[in-house]
Amino acid sequence: MENRVKDYQLLVKQAQELLTGEEDLIANMSNMVSLIFNSLHKINGVTYYRFINNELILGPFQGKPACMHIEIGAGVCGTVAKIKKTVIVPNVHEFKGHIACDKSSKSEIVVPVFKENIFWGVLDLDSPEFNTFNEIDQKYLEQIAPFIFGVKTVDEETERKINGKS
Repeated sequence: MENRVKDYQLLVKQAQELLTGEEDLIANMSNMVSLIFNSLHKINGVTYYRFINNELILGPFQGKPACMHIEIGAGVCGTVAKIKKTVIVPNVHEFKGHIACDKSSKSEIVVPVFKENIFWGVLDLDSPEFNTFNEIDQKYLEQIAPFIFGVKTVDEETERKINGKS
């Protein structure tokens, strides 16, 4: 667990460095998925899906080809779009209605992304191993997912949260 926290603390700092001052959404999404994909262990896919015209539409991703359109309520991503809360799935084969874009995926975490308190889309991470994700992943992914909208200088309260001192 301690290594996972340290990995995420480093990931947050790297994301802040990479995205601070940049406001181009596609550039930020592209760099964020690459950073996550190349920084975390046991990951075979990282994808941003954007909420447009009442469906999720594929955004920048790393991994094998991904589903391009997902209906609200369908699969894990569509479920998160419907309930607007993070969902951790230890075994995707047991999730009713799971959409298998990559048949090697076995577990998944999907985080809702908000811009100015308005639902914008989701950040989806897949793993080729069962039981990969937990509340630590949720905590940090919920913090960094909205960095795509631009990172300002980090205040002391955010810095304490990043370092687990809140």
